[in-house]
Amino acid sequence: MELYLLCAFAFLAGFIDSIVGGGGLVQIPAFFVLYPQLSVPNIIGTNRLASAVGTSVAAWNYSRSVKIPWKTVLYAGIPAALFSYLGATVQSLLPSEVLKPIILILIILIAFYTYRKKDFGHKEEFNVAPEKVGWWAAGIGAILGFYNGFIGPGTGSLLVFGFVSVIGYSFLSSSAISKIINVVADVSSLIFFLMNKYILFHLALPMMACNVAGSYLGSRMAVLRGNAFIRQVFIVVVVGIVARFAWDVFWGQK
Repeated sequence: MELYLLCAFAFLAGFIDSIVGGGGLVQIPAFFVLYPQLSVPNIIGTNRLASAVGTSVAAWNYSRSVKIPWKTVLYAGIPAALFSYLGATVQSLLPSEVLKPIILILIILIAFYTYRKKDFGHKEEFNVAPEKVGWWAAGIGAILGFYNGFIGPGTGSLLVFGFVSVIGYSFLSSSAISKIINVVADVSSLIFFLMNKYILFHLALPMMACNVAGSYLGSRMAVLRGNAFIRQVFIVVVVGIVARFAWDVFWGQK
């Protein structure tokens, strides 16, 4: 029964994550509840394998229908991978609780801004000069790569917001870019989990199949229904991130 429930959550996580990111908010807590006897590295590593394959399918789905700005992906992907490792290193030295209240306020502001601005991300309106897009993308990748390694939850959603608000990509393009960057970061961290034998394949493989199914369906819906649909899902996911951080800040440490 635990495995069936885990696979159901994997499908839901893949569906949500393929649209705007944030699938980890669904999958990781469910994993901890259903398999409390497992170590944290076992859970994170096993989940990472399943989600990485699902994210790859979503990225492939987007690439078939959305024009991918590969220069932006390259400029953002490399710093994201490097700074994710740096963030993980710093996290081992400094408790993440120091930054969580600040991040909670920022995410609430993001949710409020996206809700109030009805046309936000519906079309591409670049805020920076074309020759500077790569450098702005590198900055987004570095900051959110560090965040991914340091804290983690909601990185995909914050990447989407960053590419929409800072550079001016549409929600659809930003989701496509973010999926590819997520794949790069996931593969980088998977090397560590595989080398240290943290991945439990008897759980990871069925989870992977369900996550892939959810990712395929979610990314197809995002492409077919467009920016307005992605914006709506984005708001719901960001509210979930706010709830998660509020719990950590006010109750999780008691």
